[in-house]
Amino acid sequence: MTEKTPMVPAPDAPTATNRGALKAPIVLGVVTVLIALLAGFKGRSGDTTFRLATDSDFFELPEVTVPSTAGIATMVVLLAICTAAAAFWVSRGRRTPVWLVGLFAVLAMIGFLCWAAAGESVPVIGLLGGSIALAVPLVFGALGGVLGERAGVVNIAIDGQLLFGAFAAAMFGTIIGSPWGGLVAAMCAGALVALVLGFFAITYFVDQVIVGVVLNVLVIGLTSFLFGQVLTENPEGLNSPPHFERIPIPVLGDIPVVGPVLFRQTILVYIMYAAVALVAWALYRTKWGLRVRAVGEHPKAADTVGIKVNRTRYTTLLIAGLIAGAGGATYTLVSVPQFGEEMTDGAGYIALAAVIFGRWDPVRATLAALLFGFATNLSGVLSVLGSPVPSQFMLMLPYVVTIIAVAGLVGASRAPAADGVPYKKG
Repeated sequence: MTEKTPMVPAPDAPTATNRGALKAPIVLGVVTVLIALLAGFKGRSGDTTFRLATDSDFFELPEVTVPSTAGIATMVVLLAICTAAAAFWVSRGRRTPVWLVGLFAVLAMIGFLCWAAAGESVPVIGLLGGSIALAVPLVFGALGGVLGERAGVVNIAIDGQLLFGAFAAAMFGTIIGSPWGGLVAAMCAGALVALVLGFFAITYFVDQVIVGVVLNVLVIGLTSFLFGQVLTENPEGLNSPPHFERIPIPVLGDIPVVGPVLFRQTILVYIMYAAVALVAWALYRTKWGLRVRAVGEHPKAADTVGIKVNRTRYTTLLIAGLIAGAGGATYTLVSVPQFGEEMTDGAGYIALAAVIFGRWDPVRATLAALLFGFATNLSGVLSVLGSPVPSQFMLMLPYVVTIIAVAGLVGASRAPAADGVPYKKG
């Protein structure tokens, strides 16, 4: 027998990893060209002013005024440098650093605002603070998605958990007369949807994606029916929940820029901060987190060492539902004064995109959710400023950012190995 020579790929043959790494510089280059074309084909005259202070800060930062044409030209040059740096990293066999992508995003946004808000004043504090407020349900939903998928259950039903949580918060918050009662009801509603998902997906091995989509549609139909038949009949007694007020944190809330953005928020934002830290710590620093990750990666091996796989998945999925339900409470206990039909507007799917963009990590998923919240708030701020950007594009903006982020910047990533795979003992 003759010995066969193993097949070795050519040194310059692109691997799947290299192709994934190429996504970042390609997307950065496309964005750079688009911003340059925007300035070239539809230039705008005037100055753009960035307001960085509020009246109650320790000291007021001065306004920054930038000539629109010069500002966007400078940003295009800096964006081109960032793109070249990303291409250089990839050519050396490395991934584009996260900090470089973040810097590119900031520069691109400054350049876009220099063009879109020419002749106007941009309230930076309101833009950033509002972005965090709008991202709260996305962050809670993303945390629920991370926990579910780390345990091996694809949680497509995040949108249903958010919507049912919003409904329960409005109705029970009104009945009890306390936003805290509404928050508890919202968490229980989210856990109920998660329990139904687990019943079909874990116990009866039904396809998890199908069950999740069906639950989302079911919750939309159920809440719409109850809204029309129950809440609208007695809005004062069933759909007028008390709201959480903003709670400025002394000293921290008076720090310029950072204080108004991070520390003059409602209690749900502060709970969100704690939830992100707690989930990250529990997932990576506790025995429980090790078990969750084990049943999501290799359930058979976990079962061999005595871990109850399906019980762990049920427990984790219920916790995920509680967290996602709390995000739903934001809609009716903070954002608007009452529940409305389909008021989540597909936010659960954006939260799921944040899970993928964040590579199934709670901190990264949170940052991704904040990015999507920023895109949503930016569309509103530009509309108020009278930007020349068409209103239809404003409505599309959060979803465009979602597609670019997930398809273009996430690169090569791997979900937990047993994600979506039901475990059958024996």
